[in-house]
Amino acid sequence: MTARSWHHTRPMIVGLGGTTRPQSSSERAVRHVLAAAARRGADTEMFDGPMLAGLPMYAPEVPFRTPEALRLVEAMRRADAIVVASPGYHGSISGMLKNALDYTEDMREDGRPYFEERAVGCIVCAAGWQAVGTTLTAFRSIVHALRGWPTPLGVGINTAAGRVFDEAGACVDERVAAQLDTVAEQVLSFVGRDTVGRQAIAMAS
Repeated sequence: MTARSWHHTRPMIVGLGGTTRPQSSSERAVRHVLAAAARRGADTEMFDGPMLAGLPMYAPEVPFRTPEALRLVEAMRRADAIVVASPGYHGSISGMLKNALDYTEDMREDGRPYFEERAVGCIVCAAGWQAVGTTLTAFRSIVHALRGWPTPLGVGINTAAGRVFDEAGACVDERVAAQLDTVAEQVLSFVGRDTVGRQAIAMAS
């Protein structure tokens, strides 16, 4: 797979997040960021918890991939930036989300392997600040291992501190909403700078 074609004018932002429970806080947080990115001119694609829960355990030695797994890998290949969100489970991200990220191993031979040249916004939802902190640290370490660039702001949402999303999925906490909007701005800012740099390189070659 080659690098992104720079004739495209609309960045592609892919979101992964949620739990086996539909409309979880982590899923709603990613959807908020994707909606903010769409308002700023991006195309977006969402992979929510129920979809991620249906992925087989990643097995690099098995050549067969389900249609859902193929769709996920192809979306991550096309992505200019990624937004990921997880609940805090026992001090780290959920096994379901880690399994989804393991599928990036199918991208190891790409022109842009793994998350190389992509900004990655990290979001954690947990019932307590300790779990938020340890999980966010783990998330950022995983992104670094995948050669991605974690956005300067990583969002931690303490779901024990009060209601964050209403029944329709809208963020009702102004502080959290502002932070999620900032993540959208930061991933798009990175895409813009990366595009300009690549165009300059292409013109000089």
